Amino acid sequence: MTFSEFEQNLDKYTEVIVRVGLNLQPGQRLMIGMPLMGVWGTPLELAPLVRLIVTKAYQVGARLVDVMWNDDQLQLIRLQHAPSDSFEEFPAWRADAGFEAVKDGDAVLIIYAENPDLLVKQNPDLVTNVLMTNMKHTKPTWDLLTKSATNWSVITAPVDGWREKIFPDLPPGSRDAKFWDTIFDICRLKQDDPVGNWRDHVNQLVARSNYLNHKRYTTLKLVAPGTDLSVGLPGGHVWRGGRVTTQNGIDFTPNIPTEEVFTMPHKDKTEGIVTSTKPLSYGGILIEDFTLTFSKGRVVKATAKKGEESLHKLLETDEGASRLGEVALVPHSSPISQSGLLFYNGLIDENASNHIALGKALNFSMERGEVMSNDEFAAVGGNNSLIHIDFMIGSGEMDVDGFMEDGTVEPIMRCGEWMFEV
Repeated sequence: MTFSEFEQNLDKYTEVIVRVGLNLQPGQRLMIGMPLMGVWGTPLELAPLVRLIVTKAYQVGARLVDVMWNDDQLQLIRLQHAPSDSFEEFPAWRADAGFEAVKDGDAVLIIYAENPDLLVKQNPDLVTNVLMTNMKHTKPTWDLLTKSATNWSVITAPVDGWREKIFPDLPPGSRDAKFWDTIFDICRLKQDDPVGNWRDHVNQLVARSNYLNHKRYTTLKLVAPGTDLSVGLPGGHVWRGGRVTTQNGIDFTPNIPTEEVFTMPHKDKTEGIVTSTKPLSYGGILIEDFTLTFSKGRVVKATAKKGEESLHKLLETDEGASRLGEVALVPHSSPISQSGLLFYNGLIDENASNHIALGKALNFSMERGEVMSNDEFAAVGGNNSLIHIDFMIGSGEMDVDGFMEDGTVEPIMRCGEWMFEV
């Protein structure tokens, strides 16, 4: 029996997911699809892909693989028919199971794939309430993951509604194949040795992170049409790219695809104005052409041509929601950027351009951050929040400079591309 090209590429995808993304260890257990930060579980329609991943996991030595399933249509039905005062209810067993899996050191795979228009006609207040409830209940698990308690990764795959959103002009019968082919491209899978190619790619991102860590910049300056932003960096910040290491020494790649190197800003030291270069899809609402003005680390003004009310509600989630938790650099020449597509999916879109994130800073972006309490993390400049929402600000017109402690200014990017070799 000969495999089709599609089957070969899908097998490569599962190989990269298990061996590079998760770096699943012999004897380790794997949880697929627990609820986390607004994601509810594994889409039922992706069962064929999940079966391939589970097979691969057992082949590399997993002791047990469990899957927490989800049907997004059930969320739609709930919003249409459930009592309006019931949206702070949550199936606590799901959050508890995820927390216990992470605490026990099980690997975690999240499949972030949803129809971005599924809830667009629903009451935005109720949608926001559902999202916030999810985040409140899953925050303890997210906190453990940001402290590198175990190896984890986030991937994606085409689902109903999403493929139609991305490729509306294609005949219905060809959209799925086109979407999969696009994923194979942006995930760098069309090589003879995708695992080796991915390890080389990760090593390149790590090398860029190491370069920036050696520089110890105190401030980043990002300039482009509509953007003039100074992002202060705390002492002890750590640039990451492609690879994170768990507290017990397992290297893993949190996102597939990934093109970024990133670190945490100081929560009180962002100044200036920044304009989005891609829409933000959040909870079924599209926020477009928005501009944020920062003073002393906090958003003091927010405007948007579309979705401004939702943007304001997002910023009001909690005290940390109006401050930054991440600044990330991505070359304009990245495969995702060059695809020319807007995916309405944070995992993919954030790897198309430079971006920043409102909300929680990732503890592993600070020296010894994994072992700090929340108060200790805040004292060194780390932001805490229920949310961590990435949005895109980069383009082929953005310049980025790094300021050193002695006032020296060095170019990091010009016209969206790296100014240093590694």
